Amino acid sequence: MNEQELCKKRFIDLSKQANRKGIVLFSDFLNLNEQNIYQQNQKFFETKTESFGGVDFAERQIIAFIPDALYYEWEFPITALKITPSYPKFAEKLSHRDILGALMHLGIERAKIGDIFIQEDAAYLICEESLADFFIEQLDKIRHTVVKLSRVPLEELKAVHKLKEMEGIISSNRMDNVLACVFKLSRSQALELILAEKAFVNGKTIQNPSYRVKSGEIISLRGYGRFVFSEEYGVTQKGRVKIKYQIYE
Repeated sequence: MNEQELCKKRFIDLSKQANRKGIVLFSDFLNLNEQNIYQQNQKFFETKTESFGGVDFAERQIIAFIPDALYYEWEFPITALKITPSYPKFAEKLSHRDILGALMHLGIERAKIGDIFIQEDAAYLICEESLADFFIEQLDKIRHTVVKLSRVPLEELKAVHKLKEMEGIISSNRMDNVLACVFKLSRSQALELILAEKAFVNGKTIQNPSYRVKSGEIISLRGYGRFVFSEEYGVTQKGRVKIKYQIYE
């Protein structure tokens, strides 16, 4: 059984268990490929589902499998942790890779960790609730920088997880045109990345370069970033389309 079939089987099993037990069950944090498998197989689930990654438009998402006859309130088992240097004067500039590497060094699976946001003087980590205390106790150093971790409300991440409003001009709202505009690529580069299954819309892979991007869709290009396609708002004198989009800083 290949990885895709195993992932599909895991989702179906979670849905069946949730339905049978009458409780909400959760996946781990899913990457874009796993979210794509989830999107493609929703017709096989016995329950409703919801996805959330701790903040709006998070890249890594947990799926909740929700039975119909539910008798209790529930919430996603997600916690936000703030990582700050214990001695700011001597702190290094830490990258996403540095923090993720330190977490992996503790023997934790990547699937237990959500998005990581880097700020000027701190970083924020989204993780599964069950691991929050472990990280607080065990993660005391990243590279040569001594750090401390503390819980923060998920609402605090709203100020961190910022979207920057941008504008562009394209010949049409085809996927290859939009990606080329947003990420400053040539059409051929955008086409190559789409055919390599690196472009996603709302977590679902798109392999058709002529796919028409719609307002409100979250577009991810692996290795480049994510943005929300806002709208087409006009046409230039030469007949090209003016667009607005929000890109993650």
